[in-house]
Amino acid sequence: MTDLNGWQIATFFVWLIGSVTFILALKFLASPKTARVGNLLGAAGMALVILWTFFTYDLAQPGSEPGMLENWWIIVVGGAIGSVAGVLGARRVPMTAMPQMVAIFNGAGGGAAAVVALAEFLEFAGHGEGLLPLPFVIATLAGGIIGSVALTGSIVAFGKLQGIVAARPVMLPGQQIITGALFLAMLAIAVYIAAFENSIPLFLLFVALALVAGVVLTMPIGGADMPVVVSLLNSYTGIAVAASGFVLSNYALLIAGTLVGASGAILTQLMTKAMNRSLVNVLFAGFGTGGDVAGGEEGEESLKEINAEDAAVLMAYGKRVIIVPGYGMAVAQAQGPVRELMDLLVSKGVDVQFAIHPVAGRMPGHMNVLLAEANVPYDRLQEMDEINDDFADTDVALVIGANNVVNPVAREAGSPISGMPILNVDQAQHVIVLKRGRGAGFAGIPNPLFSLEKTSMLFGNAKETVESLVQGVKTA
Repeated sequence: MTDLNGWQIATFFVWLIGSVTFILALKFLASPKTARVGNLLGAAGMALVILWTFFTYDLAQPGSEPGMLENWWIIVVGGAIGSVAGVLGARRVPMTAMPQMVAIFNGAGGGAAAVVALAEFLEFAGHGEGLLPLPFVIATLAGGIIGSVALTGSIVAFGKLQGIVAARPVMLPGQQIITGALFLAMLAIAVYIAAFENSIPLFLLFVALALVAGVVLTMPIGGADMPVVVSLLNSYTGIAVAASGFVLSNYALLIAGTLVGASGAILTQLMTKAMNRSLVNVLFAGFGTGGDVAGGEEGEESLKEINAEDAAVLMAYGKRVIIVPGYGMAVAQAQGPVRELMDLLVSKGVDVQFAIHPVAGRMPGHMNVLLAEANVPYDRLQEMDEINDDFADTDVALVIGANNVVNPVAREAGSPISGMPILNVDQAQHVIVLKRGRGAGFAGIPNPLFSLEKTSMLFGNAKETVESLVQGVKTA
């Protein structure tokens, strides 16, 4: 480091500090109690790196002095627009739409990485002075393909979650042939660019094919699997960002991208494990149509209904109640009344716990965030492995808008969700299911739990129904 000036050494220390904050942020995000601190810490570290880079630009060459970007106003305007979009998204987007927002923000990150790769290649390949260094070419190609796939794949995932694009798997005629041809074409172009000619038109074609590949790879995946896909695409974005960090010689960007890529891959693995499915099965099996069950399939079952007053009495005079939240609670924004119901039951001496399935809702931790928003104590939120054995000693299991994560058909060989770990709700003495209607869940699979003798159905909007339960417990 003898050729480095003081500003460059300071830059390395700023990058180190930023990288440490990213690592600590991930550590704090592991617990709901410290997640807010972790989020703020990571944001502060990123702000530090961005501001330092902005005001000390052009320090790549030894002996150079810091200088602000010539087109600094572009960064200021872009940063302002991005900041406004982030604030509005965080404040106005409902919790039910958080998976969509995560998808679109993730796509923006992948697109940005692809643009960086494209811009750097165009700048240096345009000089026409022989082949560019192989590591540089590989990094730009990696950033271009992975970032582009993450961009268009995330847009498709957003569309499926939002209902703009058909949630069912959409297979093109000759899907496998088209996919194979795309990747062979990109591989051939990449080899030619790296070994024979740094062709700008071919690089543009390479990025265009990668954008198409993102759509082709995501459209055949059903809507119920979109959370896994978003997590995987998030990992792709991290890898693309890491490639951008290598191209730009920015170690903070390299470390941040590597952390995102690794954590996204780990999260994807955990989600597929929670569903007892392989990633290959998720990506290519076409599971999760998002459609309704065939007419009469559930309607012909013997469903026993209960009114809110009777359900409230059943819970108020029980010793233990386990509440199982699902996406229906998120849609109805019922977490506030659920907290009130919990408080009333606890005041009557009832032991109330929440059973959280790893893939309940539309993104990891969806239920935890909702319940934390309603100030439900963290010690009452129990993960599936921690609480599953307690259902056998539970008087009432209250299922609020959950379906597939409590479906006993998962224990049957050959079923669409065979082997998927589920909450043992059917082992409770009484089961009360709050459900909007008689349709199947998001994956389109009927649930035999609903027709058990011990199960009572309480149909209607989850928020209104829980509010009725609150009134019933008050008078019980």
